[in-house]
Amino acid sequence: MRTTLDSGRPDGPADGQARNEEVTMAGGSREPGRTVTSKVLAILEAFEKSRGALSLTDIAEKSGLPLSTAHRLVNELTDWGFLSREPNGRYQLGIRLWELAQNTGRQLRDAARPYVQDLFSLTGETAHLAVRAGRDVLYIDRVYGSKRVPRAGRVGGRLPMHATAVGKVLLAFEEDWVRDAYLNRQLERHTAHTHVDPKKLAGELTQIREQGYATTLEEVRLGSCSIAVPVFHTGRIGASIGLVLPTSQAATMTRHLPVLRGIAAQIERATARIPLETLLGSHAAGTD
Repeated sequence: MRTTLDSGRPDGPADGQARNEEVTMAGGSREPGRTVTSKVLAILEAFEKSRGALSLTDIAEKSGLPLSTAHRLVNELTDWGFLSREPNGRYQLGIRLWELAQNTGRQLRDAARPYVQDLFSLTGETAHLAVRAGRDVLYIDRVYGSKRVPRAGRVGGRLPMHATAVGKVLLAFEEDWVRDAYLNRQLERHTAHTHVDPKKLAGELTQIREQGYATTLEEVRLGSCSIAVPVFHTGRIGASIGLVLPTSQAATMTRHLPVLRGIAAQIERATARIPLETLLGSHAAGTD
């Protein structure tokens, strides 16, 4: 039987407001400023950068929750199928969460998938499609090549825009206020080759707009380079499509520009009748 994440019922408006600000937990302890929803999300986020299963103690530490609170919520999430418990007592994300996540960006992914596959077939290189999610690039779809290339991104994963070719394209063709807001912050350096100087990066983005494509060389992972072009929608930037290649091919990767641009045009035609906001959902909203 499924249990609810918050089974208490407020007595009235005042009590309801109080519950949003301070939720009574097991044993009578209180945690000011954190709602049940924020605690559940913190538990799920604990798995974001973990490739393996987590113990209950790991989850409590990563989510910043008392062990008793983590235990109660983890049990409820397991009942709902959002987490799964292994025989050794450790936890993984559950299949139910994966099922729901398949609806995220589904219209764009379904419409573009044949063309992403074509891009891989025509080039033999890892091909991917991405959109802007706040200040990150979010990978919607990817077809992996057989070559050994250090992989930083994955479907459903995020990377900073300034360090990826697809991200630089998205940033270059965004509205000025989005670009200015992004550059007016501390930029994370992933490798010694990551471009983090705001003035130089601004100049690079201007060049990308003029030439219509972006490239990177070992800015996220040593041993890999990338090239990407924009995918427009009714005159606005909608997504970016690109390739990831071994560093040894950096000097010749622009040879793929004709097929990249051709595939981008096909995706634009395939998605033209779908409203951009519907196509992207809420991914492109805000700059975080």
